[in-house]
Amino acid sequence: MKQEVMTQTLIDAKDLHIRRLDHFPGDAKQVPHLLDQAKLPFQAVDVVNWPDYPYCPQVAFRIAYTDKAILIHYKVTESDVRAVATKDNGRVWEDACVEFFIAPEGDSNYYNFEFNCIGRLLLHGGAPGSRNMASDSILSLVERWTSLGTNAIDEQPGAINWELTAIIPYEAFFLHNIHSMKGKQARGNFYKCGDHLKTPHFLSWSPIHLEKPMFHCPEYFGVLQFD
Repeated sequence: MKQEVMTQTLIDAKDLHIRRLDHFPGDAKQVPHLLDQAKLPFQAVDVVNWPDYPYCPQVAFRIAYTDKAILIHYKVTESDVRAVATKDNGRVWEDACVEFFIAPEGDSNYYNFEFNCIGRLLLHGGAPGSRNMASDSILSLVERWTSLGTNAIDEQPGAINWELTAIIPYEAFFLHNIHSMKGKQARGNFYKCGDHLKTPHFLSWSPIHLEKPMFHCPEYFGVLQFD
């Protein structure tokens, strides 16, 4: 039954070809420059899936991979920000938050990489209904940079621009044994949320057809083709 649902919902799912880069950034702050050199375009996170939450901040991402890791760069312009979660595996989704969900092998196990605007990371892996929290040692492997720094931010109104980058090594996929993504077809989605912001919102890259806001829905993941 679940496979039938996936087949039906993937009809309007998006697909994205992800380029391989020969060079590895020295640190997460260098990711934008590396992606600029590769002339990688941004993809919009602008699908408003739930009419009760119509606010649509400007959100875009770009993504590439190397022999060692996946590189991701988010750009956001929104009406206010908040960053109360100051530790990894905290409630980052309540803050100004960008997210990357991926099933790297296309199986039932997927990972949710959720970053608030000061770079705190929530990471779980597993099948729906059977999620495993990443250990501190795994979390420390994911290098991050954010333009807003790392200090807590009480809710701050007014148009704000911010960026976040992450280097996600293959070792971070702690339920798999992945040494390369070359030629793989994964599934995934990219999100922007802020559950406790003044204007809550729940945006996605690939559409979701559920009655209420929910990002943990791999049946609506798009196709990620690692070239």
